[in-house]
Amino acid sequence: MSEVEHPQYDHTDVPPTLASPAAAAFWTAILLTGAGAGIAAGVLTLLLQSIEHLVWPGPNILEAATQARYPRHLLVLLAAGVLTGAGQFVLQRLTSANGIDITEAITRHAGRLPRWRTLGSALLSVVVVGMGASLGREGAPKQAGAVIANALSDRVKLSDEQRRLLVACGAGAGMAAAYGVPLGGALFALEVLRGVLALRLILPALLASAVATAVSWTMLPNAPTYSIPAYPPSASVVCWALAAGPIIGGVSVGYIRLVAWADANKPQGWRRFVLPSIAMLLLGALSIVFPQLLGNGKELAQLAFADQVAPLLMVALLVLRPLVTILCLGSGVPGGLFTPSLALGALLGGVLGIAWSWVWPGVPPGLFAVLGAAAVLAATTHGPISSVVLIMELTARDRSFMLPLLIVVVVATVVARTLDPRSIYDARLTDQEIKKQQQDRRPAPT
Repeated sequence: MSEVEHPQYDHTDVPPTLASPAAAAFWTAILLTGAGAGIAAGVLTLLLQSIEHLVWPGPNILEAATQARYPRHLLVLLAAGVLTGAGQFVLQRLTSANGIDITEAITRHAGRLPRWRTLGSALLSVVVVGMGASLGREGAPKQAGAVIANALSDRVKLSDEQRRLLVACGAGAGMAAAYGVPLGGALFALEVLRGVLALRLILPALLASAVATAVSWTMLPNAPTYSIPAYPPSASVVCWALAAGPIIGGVSVGYIRLVAWADANKPQGWRRFVLPSIAMLLLGALSIVFPQLLGNGKELAQLAFADQVAPLLMVALLVLRPLVTILCLGSGVPGGLFTPSLALGALLGGVLGIAWSWVWPGVPPGLFAVLGAAAVLAATTHGPISSVVLIMELTARDRSFMLPLLIVVVVATVVARTLDPRSIYDARLTDQEIKKQQQDRRPAPT
């Protein structure tokens, strides 16, 4: 039997009812998945931080890259490209299974993943993102959590549908632990990866993410990822949300299509060992002038939230930042898309906010960046509820800007889903698979 199979879809009760003999095994698997994902996320995050501090000495990658001389930019990024090519060679020799992402695994293979290939790709992404690749760091914890869930599914002999749920919970738990967002991670697992928000699925996802986050807090600080002030509500920002929502939705569709194009055109054969070095060397050259292009975009988003990015620089980065993310992704460099998408939204919201301030001044500029980040996340993942919750958890803010947040998220998501049924996580799926996926994910009638 091959490492990745193509099983038939089944409708076994998920999760098993408390009266079921399989209930104890299933809930034990949920607990172990959460604990494993939390440990993996903590270890991988500490490893990434160590690599980042080693090659970019300083408080963070942006400040270090700003002060570094140009040879470091070129040498570090070229080294990251060479490591990517070498890693691709090793992974190819390690296993004959092709790499698949988590959404593809859940949709096509009932959550089955090639274990060593996936873990190797996760480790490689930690190294190259820490060195400055313009991709997200959440990819590795998500992959590790999904692999742990897949292994436990084999161990306790879960049905295909239960495996789908457990793998989604494992990926969401990895993300929850990496960012300290237990509720957002659980909702991301169901809304984005499984496409269903139902009580019978929410409880396992919440438990896995809660356990993972609690475990990760023994290694990582329990603090918000972004620091923002309490923004006052105003009629101006509500009107901005209505006007900016369609624009953000349209830009998000363009970004989704670029991601799909890059994923479909990744290098094959000998090119997969060469093109990463060329792409990363180009990124290194661009980062000499624009150090904000390096890393996953966390520092850039924080600056945008605090209104510390000059308007002309913000416009330039709005163009360059998504292009270098696509450059890295298309050349075969592994990494996530969550924080790069959030950074893109912060830049887009900031630029649209600057234009709005000419018409109706008085709104703190950073608020537009926060709302734009949430809207792009929602529109690109097709997960409006999880995106709202994630922004609330990442910033530790709740009511101060809730009304415009909900408006811009809803409008942007409706526009994006109307124009394109895919999300950035559905890039590998065909239109037929997406339609079938949407049909299969409809909750059963009560």
